[in-house]
Amino acid sequence: MTIRIAAFYKFFDFPGFEAARPCLAETLEAAGVRGTVLLAAEGINGTIAASPEGIETALAALRALPGAETLEAKFSEAEENPFLRLKVRLKREIVTMGVPGTDPNALVGTYIEPEDWNALISDPDTVLIDTRNDYEFAIGTFEGAIDPETKSFREFPDWFRDFRAKLNAEGRTPKVAMFCTGGIRCEKATSFVKAEGIDDVFHLKGGILKYLEVIPQEQSLWHGECFVFDERVSVKHDLSPGTYDMCHACKRPITEEDKLGNAYVPGVSCPHCIDEMTAEQKRRFAERQKQINLAKARGEAHMGPEAAAHRREEA
Repeated sequence: MTIRIAAFYKFFDFPGFEAARPCLAETLEAAGVRGTVLLAAEGINGTIAASPEGIETALAALRALPGAETLEAKFSEAEENPFLRLKVRLKREIVTMGVPGTDPNALVGTYIEPEDWNALISDPDTVLIDTRNDYEFAIGTFEGAIDPETKSFREFPDWFRDFRAKLNAEGRTPKVAMFCTGGIRCEKATSFVKAEGIDDVFHLKGGILKYLEVIPQEQSLWHGECFVFDERVSVKHDLSPGTYDMCHACKRPITEEDKLGNAYVPGVSCPHCIDEMTAEQKRRFAERQKQINLAKARGEAHMGPEAAAHRREEA
C-alpha cells in the first residue's frame, strides 16, 4: 500500500486550540494517521502520513477548525509509513522563535509563488537568506543563499540584527528573500524582519518542498537534497527519499562515509555529535539502542529513535 505524506501549516488566530486537541487526535487516530501535529494560539503545524484515504480524512478534520479552512498541504509518497505513532501536541508557538509580539497573523512579508522565485533570487538587488539550521543548509540549498549558521530557529533574530547592522554600515538596502523547508519558518521570519523596519521582504510560498514539487529540475536553482523531519531524512528533487541516513543521537543527517569512521556508533554518536555528548548521554543512548536491537530481534516495534530527545525543530 502506498503511504501518502502531508506537510502543512497555517498561521491563524486559534484561541480554542487546547479544547480542539482531544477530538482532533481521536479523528486522526481512527483514520490510521501517524506523525506530529502542533496546535497553538497562532495556528497549526504538522507532518503526517497514512493511506490516501486517511490523509483526506485528516485534512478535512484540520480544515474544519475555525480559521483553517484554506489550509494547504505539500504531498509526497513512501512505501512505508515514516512515523511510528501519532502525536498531537499543544505548544506556545507552532514554530519557536521566542520573540514576543512576532505575529504572522498581523504582519508578514510578500508571498512569492515557486514559478516566480527564480527571477527574484537571480536579481542582484536581492539578498537570499536560508532560515533553516546549519545542518540543513549543508546538504542542500538555493544558488547564492546565505547560511546564517544557526543551530536552531531561536538564533535567527540575533543573527539577522547583526546582519542588518552590516548592511547598514555598507549603505545597502537590498530586497530580502527568505525560504525554508515548508514555508513556516520563513513566514515567521518575515514577520520579525518587517517588525524590525525592513519593507521589501519576500518568502517562498510553500517552501522548498513546494518548489521541488512544481519546478522542473532542468529549470531549478536548487542544489543538493532537502532535509525533512522524519525517517526519510532527506528528499531529492523529485521528492523521492534521499541518500542520507540519520544519527538517532543528534538527529543530524549523515552519509555512508560518516558511518565508516570510529565516531559513528548506531544510536549513540556520529562525527557531528561525538564531542558534544557527555559520558552519561552516551551510556543512555547505548542502552536505548540495545533495547531497540532486542525489539527488532523479537519482531516488535520500538519507539526509541522517534522518542529520543529532539533538539532540532521544523516545518
